[in-house]
Order: sequence, then C-alpha cells, then structure tokens
Amino acid sequence: MNQMEAVVEALKRALKSRGVTYAQVASALGLSQASVKRMFSTGHFTLARFEQVCELAHTSITELARGLDGGKEEVEKLTLQQERSIMADRKLLLVAICALSHLSLEQIVQTYSVTKAECIQLLVQLDRIGFLELLPNNVIKLRVTRAFTWLPDGPIQQYFKSRAQQEYFDSSFSKPGELMLVSSGVLSPGSSNAMIAKLRRVANEFTDLHHGDAGLPLGERRAATMVLAIRPWELQAFKDLRRKRPAGKPAPS
Repeated sequence: MNQMEAVVEALKRALKSRGVTYAQVASALGLSQASVKRMFSTGHFTLARFEQVCELAHTSITELARGLDGGKEEVEKLTLQQERSIMADRKLLLVAICALSHLSLEQIVQTYSVTKAECIQLLVQLDRIGFLELLPNNVIKLRVTRAFTWLPDGPIQQYFKSRAQQEYFDSSFSKPGELMLVSSGVLSPGSSNAMIAKLRRVANEFTDLHHGDAGLPLGERRAATMVLAIRPWELQAFKDLRRKRPAGKPAPS
C-alpha cells in the first residue's frame, strides 16, 4: 500500500469512527454517492475535496499523515474514568495541561512549584492513565491526537466552565494579542453548517500553529486560549418579551 492509499484508508476509518456515511459525504460535496465511492476506491481526490471530507471526519491531512507513523494507538478523547483520574489531583491536571502545551519536564519544574521527583511521579501517573508515554530520559510523548478535546461536559470541561469562565471573560479584550467578537444574526441551517465548518478550520489552524511553535524556547511562547462557539441562542431577557403564539403554531426562530 502506497502512502496515498494509506492516507485514504485512514480517512475512511476516521469517517467510520464519526458515523459519517458515503451518502452524507456525497451530500456535503454535491456529488452522487457513486462518485464518492469511486473517489475512495481510486484515491483520485482534488486537494479541496479531500480537505472537505477531512472536515466531515473532524480531522486534517496533517493528522492523517501523522497517524501513519504507527506506534501506540492515539485517541481524540479520554474516557470518563480517565478524566476523573486526572481531576483527582490539581497538580496532575496541571502537568497534563503542560504536556498538551509541549512543555518538557525541565520546563514544567522551572515554571511551577513542582519538584523534579514530584513531576516525574505525576508523569508516571499520566502514563498509567494512558494520556502520555514517559520515555527514557523523561521525554514526554503524548498518547492523544492533535485533534484531542476534553469530553463534552465531562469533569475537566465542567471544571473550566465553573472556575475559568469568569476569569477568562474578565477582560476588555483590548490588549495586544487579544480579541473578542460577538455577532448576532438569523441564519438558515445551511449557513449555520457553513459557519461551523469555517470555525473548525480556524480551530485546526490554531492546533497546527500550536504544534508548529512547540520547538521554540519557552520564553518565546505564552499560554493562549481560543474559544469558538456558535449555537441557536437568544438572551433570556429577549425571550421573555416574545409574543405568545397560538397553541399548535410554532414560534419564529
């Protein structure tokens, strides 16, 4: 199997894991299902179409190619029990976040009030949990993919919602390196899906830049958090002012 065939097979597996069918791919690309099946069987994709299918599978060309290197299986999400194990210790969560940020053992110890012995012990725990591998000379190798996210509404996401949300938005977002945009409108389902696809591309670019900067000295990098969100929503204060609809008649969205 050549590299292109291997990447296409990896894309098939990614689609299957997401429950995305050929029919859904065909609809998204504006093609017939037969054309999509032919593309996958021959491997004849345009770059633009391959990227579109990657978006449907919540992956990227870079991620698929990286997965061909083999090694232990990588995951996009941890199990509920794994997240609970990490949440059991604040320092364990800290070291997990540092590992995701590509900090070395030495950089973690230099930056936080954690001794080298304590940090190694925490890394060993994360190794046992399956979050990373602690290699010889205390080299950290993540066991999660570049597209890794915490469980939706899982213990770690709940922690950040309850503790970090207030801190995060307690800013004017006017300093260098800061930006917050709030846009409101009325969108069709198709337009909403188009925006979601664009937001995913931005998130993928953020991830690529994050991994690309991993080789820079720690002094040339700083922690950054990007929040992307879109959903049907209206202020409750506005909802309260909506005109009551006759029974059985749907309200305008």
